[in-house]
Amino acid sequence: MAAAESTLAETLRGLSLTTPLPKYPNCYPEVNPVDVYRSHLTSILTEVTGVDAAIIYPALQWTQTLEKGDLVLPIPALRVKGKKPAELAAEWVAKFPESPLVHKPTVAATFLQFFFKVDKLSEILIPSILKQQTFFGQNPYLGLKDPGDSSKGKKRIIIEFSSPNIAKPFHAGHLRSTIIGGFLSNLYEGAGWDVIRVNYLGDWGKQYGLLALGFEKYGNEEALQVDPINHLYEIYVKINKDLTAEKEEIGKLEAEGKDASHIKNEGLDEQARRYFKAMTDNDEKAIAQWARFRDLSIKRYKETYARLNIHFDDYSGESQVKQERMDFAADKMAKMSVSEVSEGAVIVDFSKHFPGKAGKSLERPIIKKKDGTALYLTRDISEMMQRDDKYHFDKMMYVVASAQDLHLKQLFAIIGLMGYPELAAKCQHINFGLVLGMSTRKGTVKFLDDILRDVGEKMHEVMQKNQAKYEQVENPLATADILGISSVMVQDMSGKRINNYEFNMEAMTSFEGDTGPYLQYAHARLCSITRRAGLTPAEIATANLSLLTESHAQNLIRVISQYPDVVQNTLKTLEPTTILTYLFKMTHTLSSSYDHLRIVGSERELMLARMALYDAARVVLNNGMRLLGLTPVDRM
Repeated sequence: MAAAESTLAETLRGLSLTTPLPKYPNCYPEVNPVDVYRSHLTSILTEVTGVDAAIIYPALQWTQTLEKGDLVLPIPALRVKGKKPAELAAEWVAKFPESPLVHKPTVAATFLQFFFKVDKLSEILIPSILKQQTFFGQNPYLGLKDPGDSSKGKKRIIIEFSSPNIAKPFHAGHLRSTIIGGFLSNLYEGAGWDVIRVNYLGDWGKQYGLLALGFEKYGNEEALQVDPINHLYEIYVKINKDLTAEKEEIGKLEAEGKDASHIKNEGLDEQARRYFKAMTDNDEKAIAQWARFRDLSIKRYKETYARLNIHFDDYSGESQVKQERMDFAADKMAKMSVSEVSEGAVIVDFSKHFPGKAGKSLERPIIKKKDGTALYLTRDISEMMQRDDKYHFDKMMYVVASAQDLHLKQLFAIIGLMGYPELAAKCQHINFGLVLGMSTRKGTVKFLDDILRDVGEKMHEVMQKNQAKYEQVENPLATADILGISSVMVQDMSGKRINNYEFNMEAMTSFEGDTGPYLQYAHARLCSITRRAGLTPAEIATANLSLLTESHAQNLIRVISQYPDVVQNTLKTLEPTTILTYLFKMTHTLSSSYDHLRIVGSERELMLARMALYDAARVVLNNGMRLLGLTPVDRM
């Protein structure tokens, strides 16, 4: 970052600005050019208003629409007593001096609006983007334990997401968790945090005993190696049918007054229970078979995750929670009177711990059944404590559907009651709504691979409609796959996380409207302009940016400058749609400028300046797409 600082200092001296800029908390001009303006405006406004810089700097807000300015200041936020906002505004505008970076402010209701002098903005912004490339929009300072001293290291965050159940379908809920969790991991990594991506698999329980029995009866070694997830699922369905038939047989015999004990004692249910008991007792053969199913499934999952640009640092799971840890948690809850025995089971009665509505709303979860089986809550409590010991994290996010809202509230509340309120405070539930109508052209979807295959095929059909372009694409099937994945991911991220949405193959694969393919097309078009212009980065670096005087060029420069602020704001909203909405706004500004800012046919100096602008736009679009987890394509 030292290089970025010295380049910035040089640029600012060229604009007759005194350097170094005054330092304010959360001000990082070397990675965010708009912070140059915030810092500059704060210096002026402290003189003009007499208000402390510590109040002014954080009050300067970015705007979502260019008509409102590039930064706005809500006058009431300065907490000046005795005068109305309109009087203060008039006074301050009259006193506002001539500035090399901003025009005189304008007043709108209780806001002061600041419009940047775009010729100066382009000189600060465009070289900064072209130098930083993939790092533009990232801010490694935000994740430091101490922003003033990087030697103290980074803050650590655990993000638990995806978390499918082995031998069961990877359904829409897992898909959403995977997309959102992948995005949040990228977001925090770009903000300088040490990110640990955890996949907490459903990989333990009596159903694995049943699965092992099913494999003995229906399994095929070759099919298991080729596609373990599908094969294990098929076996699981068949053995479950057998189990249902067995239960019906028991019911029928008992209804007729006949003895069904031989089935109860030797049937599938009892065999599965014994097999799982052998697993919990560390029986070598039982554990080896279970481990094989788990390892093969993980290997297959990794291939699918790679298509979504996702990797995990830790494939954890229910099986990894140690029994002694669960015993410790159960004893501690009992000793501290967090839990109690009720009708033979162990429960937590929250109404005894929290008065009124709060306690009632948390209900009375069972943590251990009458037969002594520990339920999910005990396992999750133990797993949280294990992670705290292993990783010493500063924050942990659970990316889990909103159907689990109550479960996670109960979990955090119990951890607090057990004497670990700081641990509970570090945890956050990132919830999301449902995907409705999740079926593809081949019927109801079972697995993620099926969804991705279907949208990939659909995109391939769409691409073939333009034969001339299709022939220029080096690997059309691979490109169709990327476009299909982009269409699924963008549809998922288009609304707020908590909203349900309709899975709509036609809408998501369209090039019309705000879709994944539209975003990819915008990127491919910029790459095409770069190829056609045939200029080297060294030539573009010599561009005279003061030639970018057209309103279309200036609006594009202003929109691009917002990107680091948008990323910073996303750390507050934790919504992928914050980034996505911005990218669509930027690409709309871009597409309306092509007719006015031609490259081919314009004189060389103008060509260089416009190419520098388009290059900067391409870097921002590419960075935003990769932050969302998309793979930007160069041709399509």
